[in-house]
Amino acid sequence: MNTADLGLPVDVPSTALFTDQYELTMLQAALKAGTGERRSVFEVFTRRLPEGRRYGVVAGTGRVLDAVENFRFDAGVLGFLRERGIVDEPTLDWLSGYRFSGDIWGYPEGEVYFPGSPILRVEGSFAQCVLLETVILSILNHDSAIAAAASRMSSAAGGRPLIEMGARRTHELAAVAASRAAYVGGFATTSDLAAGFRYGIPTVGTSAHAFTLVHDSERDAFRAQVDSLGRGTTLLVDTYDVTEAVRMAVEVAGPELGAVRIDSGDLLLVAHRVRQQLDDLGATNTKIVVTSDLDEYAIASLAAAPVDAYGVGTQLVTGSGHPTASMVYKLVARAHSADPKAPLEPVAKKSLGAKSSVGGRKWAARRSDAYGVAEAEVIGTGPVPAELVDDQLQVELVKGGQVIAREPLDAVRDRHAAARARLPLSATQLSRGEAVIPTEYV
Repeated sequence: MNTADLGLPVDVPSTALFTDQYELTMLQAALKAGTGERRSVFEVFTRRLPEGRRYGVVAGTGRVLDAVENFRFDAGVLGFLRERGIVDEPTLDWLSGYRFSGDIWGYPEGEVYFPGSPILRVEGSFAQCVLLETVILSILNHDSAIAAAASRMSSAAGGRPLIEMGARRTHELAAVAASRAAYVGGFATTSDLAAGFRYGIPTVGTSAHAFTLVHDSERDAFRAQVDSLGRGTTLLVDTYDVTEAVRMAVEVAGPELGAVRIDSGDLLLVAHRVRQQLDDLGATNTKIVVTSDLDEYAIASLAAAPVDAYGVGTQLVTGSGHPTASMVYKLVARAHSADPKAPLEPVAKKSLGAKSSVGGRKWAARRSDAYGVAEAEVIGTGPVPAELVDDQLQVELVKGGQVIAREPLDAVRDRHAAARARLPLSATQLSRGEAVIPTEYV
C-alpha cells in the first residue's frame, strides 16, 4: 500500500494559496503587458551555506512534486481572491484553468549541494513559473534545513540509531515534514504517527514521566508497562533514583528487558554507570537510549559512552540553530517574446551587495579525484565538458507538467548516505569551516 496516496488530514485541498500576494500582482501585470507567456527559466539555489556547515542536503523534493501537482485554483480559492480584490477578472479567468505544464529539473532528493548549486530548475511560461516561488521555497528551505541537521547528527552518532521525537516542539504539520526530512538525513525512526502513516517511516515510542507518576510506585509503573508491552519494552529510569530504577526494572522484566531510557543528568557518566549495573544484573543485552535536548555536538560527546540509541527533538526540528537553508528562486533566463521558438537570453539581478546572481540556464556536475572523492562542484551555462557528462547532477522531475520522478523514501535516504560518503572526510567534522568543496563556474 502506498500511504502517500491515502489522503490524510495533514494534506490540504489546494496549495495555490501557499504563495505571496506579490506573485499574483506580478501575474496580473505580466498578463496585461503580454509578457506572462514568455518562456522563462527559474532556478533555486543558495548563495552560502549556514555558518559552520560544510555541505547542504536536498530534501523536500517529493513534497514539492506533490505541491506542484496540487497547485489548483478551485471555486473557493477564486472566490477569496475576488472578494479581496487581489486580482482582476481576466486574471481570475486565467487562474481558473491553471495547470503547470512546464518542465522541472533538479538535484535528486537526498543529494548534497553547495553554494550556487542549481538545486531546482523550473521552466515554462513566466506566468506559470512565477506562481510557484513561495510554495517551492517554503518546502525546500524547511526540509533541507532539517535534513542537514539530521545528517550531521547521524554522522556524529557513528552508526547508532537515531529517533526523531520533535513533534511537540514545532507546528503540527511541520512536524510531519520534519520527520520525513530527518529520515532522509539518516534517522532510523520517528515517534510521530502521522509521519509513519503518511510516509511509511518506522515508528517507536516509550513512556513519559507522567506514566510513572500516575502509579502508586515506580515498580507498579514498570509492572504495568511490562505486562502490557512485554519484556522487550523500554523503561524510563530517571523519574526518581536511576540506580534503584535500573535494579527494579531488571527485577520486574528480567534480563530480557529491551532497553532503559535516560532523559536527564550527566548522560556520559550516567550511561557508564547504568551499563555497568545492567551487566552486573545479567541484562547484558538491554539497550541504553538517551534523550534530553540532544544536538550533534552532544551526540558526538557521547561517542565513547555505552549508548545504543539517541532520541532527538527540539534541536532537530529547528535545524540545530539553522531553521532555513536560505534558498532563493530567481529568474535566470527568458525569451524576448511569447513565441515558443524564441531563444532564451540570460538575465540576472545586479547588486552591490551579496545578493548578486549568475544568469543563464545552468548544468551542474561534481568532479571527483582519482580516488572517487568529490573535489569540486562545477557549474556552467554552455556545453558540458566531455569529461563531466557522466557526472551531471540534475535529473528530470516533471516533463510537460507530468511528474515522472517519484521514488520511495528509502531510496532517497540511501542516496544521501552514498552522496555523503563520497565527500572528503572533513565534511563530517563538526568544527566550523567553509564548504567542503569549492564551487567552480565554467
